[in-house]
Amino acid sequence: MRKIIVAIFLVLTFLCSPAMSITAANWFNYALELWDGEKYTDPGKAIEYLNNALQLEPDSALAYNSRGIAYRNLHQYQMAIKDFNVAIRLKPDYAVFYNNRGLSYVSLRQYQLAIKDYNEAIRLNPDYAVAYYNKACLLALQKDAIQSCNSLRLAMERGFNDSKHIQEDKDFDNVRNTACFIDILNKYGK
Repeated sequence: MRKIIVAIFLVLTFLCSPAMSITAANWFNYALELWDGEKYTDPGKAIEYLNNALQLEPDSALAYNSRGIAYRNLHQYQMAIKDFNVAIRLKPDYAVFYNNRGLSYVSLRQYQLAIKDYNEAIRLNPDYAVAYYNKACLLALQKDAIQSCNSLRLAMERGFNDSKHIQEDKDFDNVRNTACFIDILNKYGK
């Protein structure tokens, strides 16, 4: 009996040793394994992993941003915004964080805050095609065809060249038949 207790103690000691500890980077990578390129396949599990990462590394702006995306995938937009706010506080010069918060503001129909975030993302990274694209979508939703087309043109000039996605994106329904939208697709769409 004593040998069994000693063996269990040795196994537990080995398992709890620093060499076997899971780091914040490990937890972050576990969450990233759930990313399919557009969303988390299991956002709840991603949040769990990112919570663990943040317990070990509470100043990780990337972990807050990633958790914000997972909350957005769950349509928990206020929680997402809280995490994007922390990410921005920790790394105020990172354009992606503003763009991601802008997407959450759009979901809450807080359009002026979304535009402000897209503009800040563009100010920080003038070549950030996705921010121009998201701004174009929002302006189209607001039926501002000229400004939407201008932002879409800038997005496409900076490399956003998924014309099939643009043609199918319902956000552009309000401007789809305008001359400027058709001209942009004819000029840049391939």
